[in-house]
Amino acid sequence: MELTSKIYIAGHKGLVGSAIKRRLEQEGYNNLVTRTSRQLDLRDQRQVVRFFEREQPEYVFLAAAKVGGILANSTYPANFIYDNLAIQTNVIHQAYRIGVKKLLFLGSSCIYPRNATQPMQERELLSGPLEPTNAPYAVAKIAGITMCQSYNRQHGTCFISIMPTNLYGPSDNFDLESSHVLPALIRKFHEAGLNNRDRIEIWGSGKPRREFLYVDDLAEACLFLMLHYNDSEIINVGTGKEVTILELAEIVKTVVGFKGKIELDPTKPDGTPRKLLDVSRIRALGWEPRYDLYRGIEHTYSWFKKRYLNL
Repeated sequence: MELTSKIYIAGHKGLVGSAIKRRLEQEGYNNLVTRTSRQLDLRDQRQVVRFFEREQPEYVFLAAAKVGGILANSTYPANFIYDNLAIQTNVIHQAYRIGVKKLLFLGSSCIYPRNATQPMQERELLSGPLEPTNAPYAVAKIAGITMCQSYNRQHGTCFISIMPTNLYGPSDNFDLESSHVLPALIRKFHEAGLNNRDRIEIWGSGKPRREFLYVDDLAEACLFLMLHYNDSEIINVGTGKEVTILELAEIVKTVVGFKGKIELDPTKPDGTPRKLLDVSRIRALGWEPRYDLYRGIEHTYSWFKKRYLNL
């Protein structure tokens, strides 16, 4: 992939896509193609066909997706499976049709079974039942992986699939109805401080363990893998470190400067008990994350205050 190669970033306004765009620009790539969802509805096959035939990208980062936390996944399961299946089906097939040299598909660690052996190796895929709260999203992502592998096998394409752990960072979704746990905690603690509350409530027992990766680290990994990885097998991207949800809440509380108490609501769902990726394969290739969790949350909270709330 040359600095002048024509590169399409699907989903460039989102958390992952915006970070990939920043990283490519920092490295000097100067022929980037982007479209907002209003300009190009990736669920619409006719629009996607016209776009690929007109633009003829050489490389594709497929970061466009409908994403959300437990509440959003539980409330809108049909949206999550339909939107993601439609987006990835249209983009992957048109990438094949016009002869894209390489495509990187963004999966998710939720593709692994609820009770997968920890840390989760790539071979755990399809080895057991999924977590029910996000199964429609996970099934869509598994279909995308299988589609990439099938096109590689039948058509000789070079479509790779990477499985990032839980992500956070600038351009995240901080809406309390649809966000993931970390940005939701940042907003909850921030608003509690503004309103002089003495406590906040978080869902569940606080015991589930999660791994978190700063999105700029993921963007660096995406570029690294686009340049150095050509295997059809999925590859995990994460830190290899985990914290409980309660420990995460304590870190966010410290970063935000909230002085009140944390209360747990065990009547709310916990989700998967533990989700830690085995990242030995990508580390063996020579990639390591740069940000620790505390520093990453500091950067994210700074962005939140300046951009999201215009403070």
